[in-house]
Amino acid sequence: MDNVFRLPTPSIPSATPFPDTSYDVYRSKETPIIIDNGSSSFRWNFATAPSPYVGINAVARYKERRNNKQLLLFGEAIDAENGAKGQARTPWEGDVLLNFDALENALDFAFIKLGIDTPSVEHPILMTERLCSPLHSRALTSELIFELYSVPSLAYCVDGIMSFYQNNSATAHPTPFTADGLVVSFNTASTSVIPILSGKGILSHAKRIPWGGSQASDYLLKLVQLKYPSFPTRVTSQQSSWMLHNFCEFATDYQALLRTLRDPLQLRLSEKMVQFPFALPVTEEKTEEELTKLAEKRKEQGRKLQEIAAKSRMEKMVQKEKDLRFLLQLRESKGQEGKWGWTNKLQEEGFEDEAGLDEMIKKLENDIKKGRKKEADGEEPVEEPSFPLLDVPDAELDEEGLKEKRKQKLMKAGLDARARARREKEREREEKEKEEKKEEQQREADLGGWVQKTRQEHESLMTKIKERTRRKAALSDRKSAAAQARMKSIANLAADDRVPKKKRKGGYEDTFGADDADWAIYRKINTASVSSDEEDLSQLQIVEQKLLSYDHTFTKQHTHASIISRRSELLTGFKPSYDEGNIEGNARIHLNIERWRACEPWFTPSMAGVDVAGLGEVIQNILARFSEDDKARLVKNIFLTGGPSKLSGLAQRLTAALRPILPPEMGLQVHRATDPMIDPWHGMARFSMTDDFRSIVVTRDEYAEHGGERIRRWWAGNWNGGTIH
Repeated sequence: MDNVFRLPTPSIPSATPFPDTSYDVYRSKETPIIIDNGSSSFRWNFATAPSPYVGINAVARYKERRNNKQLLLFGEAIDAENGAKGQARTPWEGDVLLNFDALENALDFAFIKLGIDTPSVEHPILMTERLCSPLHSRALTSELIFELYSVPSLAYCVDGIMSFYQNNSATAHPTPFTADGLVVSFNTASTSVIPILSGKGILSHAKRIPWGGSQASDYLLKLVQLKYPSFPTRVTSQQSSWMLHNFCEFATDYQALLRTLRDPLQLRLSEKMVQFPFALPVTEEKTEEELTKLAEKRKEQGRKLQEIAAKSRMEKMVQKEKDLRFLLQLRESKGQEGKWGWTNKLQEEGFEDEAGLDEMIKKLENDIKKGRKKEADGEEPVEEPSFPLLDVPDAELDEEGLKEKRKQKLMKAGLDARARARREKEREREEKEKEEKKEEQQREADLGGWVQKTRQEHESLMTKIKERTRRKAALSDRKSAAAQARMKSIANLAADDRVPKKKRKGGYEDTFGADDADWAIYRKINTASVSSDEEDLSQLQIVEQKLLSYDHTFTKQHTHASIISRRSELLTGFKPSYDEGNIEGNARIHLNIERWRACEPWFTPSMAGVDVAGLGEVIQNILARFSEDDKARLVKNIFLTGGPSKLSGLAQRLTAALRPILPPEMGLQVHRATDPMIDPWHGMARFSMTDDFRSIVVTRDEYAEHGGERIRRWWAGNWNGGTIH
């Protein structure tokens, strides 16, 4: 199917090639080194290089078992060793740079790849930092770079501003830079909004919200886990990130989208199916010859069982005939002995009297007769029951006869009850035919009145079924009013005032049910009976069939089954169900509403439980601080950068959020960076080759004099003549 996508197969990455040019080309020039220290990616190279080296910003210490060596892995190399993934660490804690051991390892790797083989790094460094970075984080980073690598100078910049600089510079070395715009930078753990006027970042008015790509990926993972609680495969954060960037998008109007997706057809058309790996069970396939042999073997076994059963029946029949002949001979020998001798002989054979002997002979004769009849016809003969002892007075029967008479009474009572039930059914059938005939006469006489009456009956049954369903749902919640009323009724029954407490303890007879009100209470506290549901549904189907036959305004869309199927169709469209044996289908995730819901928290963070303003409100708050002329300059160039800015629909959603708060005549344009991931590095590389770069760096001597908290004022840094935010 076109909308089924398979997860990408993880592969061991190849080694990053060394620079094409020798390090000697840059040794005497003191070319700046540009480092884009992102939360997820680490980009570095000399400023004059055409493109940066890119690696995953993570390190791991791993002990190789084969050679028993301690390895320090960086970036993609971590994926090459299965045991190293659990040891991976990143320099970032959320959106704050804190793990400086990992940063040191990343810098070591970067300088080695650049071919720097001197004790110190004799190149200026320009490094990115997050908007509103804490001062102590910058101070510790400066201490690491100056003290460990002895760089001649160091400067920091905000990556979003540098991406704006790269995409809005008309020349290779713009002097001066005078562009206007509003930068919306989407980072891994945050999203920043920075106004820029006349080429200068107004950092005192910048804002940041704690929602980024990693939070959106985790949110999508939670949605998938809630939707598939028993999914056979563990869904990882890397897989949810892949699904976010490939299938998720922004909705221009999220509420209108939800109303559209209420249609099951639209819900199915919007879904993307992600197929996870699965293993089919290994089944041993038999050849046609083997299957034929197994079938013959089963037939042979069945034939042997039939022969054994027939042989057993024959042996039992022979034994019964032998016993019958013996008992007949015994009865014929009655006159040959005296009364006492005959009685003793009967007791020796296990009979109390002559009646027991006659009963046994009769039973054997009946069994032999039935057996022969069954062998001849192949069926069990049906014999009409007879009750000869019912007309015999009790005085003429002994104890065994009385037992047999009671047994025959019970059998006759059951037979009579079945006969009465048949007559009752026949009577009900006749009454039903009379009612149907009467109803047909009423329908022919007044069709409109009959339709109205039948419609009312249909509505009443629908209401009853709906109320019973609602009550079932309410009783499942112990805090609901219905459940509490039920418990109160049970408590009242336990404290029934009709039975004194003393008699309760003394084993007093329970009289619950003697009064009709007791059963009313029972029906109230009891959940809806299944039999009641079946009766109402059966009656509802009959009524609906009548309306479908005689009321042209009543269609199948109005039936109870159609209404339920529409609800079920919506649930099935949201999460299709597969048979238990369908392993491929059960290893498949259907993304429909989650495709837009994972992106919506950027504009509605409360949806994900984050108590902050959304992106639209933050931009509105920033624009309110500027005059109308400056506001028009800002919204004329709203610039999107960062990895999540690639998500589809972002520009349209941002336009829909800002257009209502702006005057109609004010122009609004939204642009996206050419390459949101690499443009910050290119902007830093271009700026480092200008004269302005030398004026904003902190030199090694200034660091030695003022310490790591030294901040140089410039338009792309975290300080702009005001306070640090």
